[in-house]
Amino acid sequence: MSEKEMRGFEDLECYQLGRKVFQEAYRVASLLPSEEKYNLADQLRRASASIVLNIAEGYGRYHFLDSLRFYYIARGSTMEVLSGLIACDDLKYTRDEIDQQRELCHSALRSLNGYIRYVRGQQQGRQEYGERAVKEDAPTYTLSDLPSE
Repeated sequence: MSEKEMRGFEDLECYQLGRKVFQEAYRVASLLPSEEKYNLADQLRRASASIVLNIAEGYGRYHFLDSLRFYYIARGSTMEVLSGLIACDDLKYTRDEIDQQRELCHSALRSLNGYIRYVRGQQQGRQEYGERAVKEDAPTYTLSDLPSE
């Protein structure tokens, strides 16, 4: 594959499967009744977006421990989406779809777990930064503009 054809995180199998979970979650969210618009539908959309966004962000980090933190979040978000899809099945918002949805989520998890093992084995950034995760300084906030009582 030439450098021009390489797309980085987009080429990862776990990202591609995460996109399928994302698309399925959005499809199901669009089918939910209006009373679920700001509840279950919103949660499915946010959790599914978290999967692909955290894989992409983790890929963009240099130190392996920093990257792993984002992959772990993506893993948790995948389970959150699965739980939301199970809830949709329990509430009869979907019919006879949960087995395929469960298999899709589990495939995404297996792929992500494999990639996590690979990243742990590579330990990129260990020589430069050691065993500790890279951390950014916390922002400083001031409350000087508060109105007096």
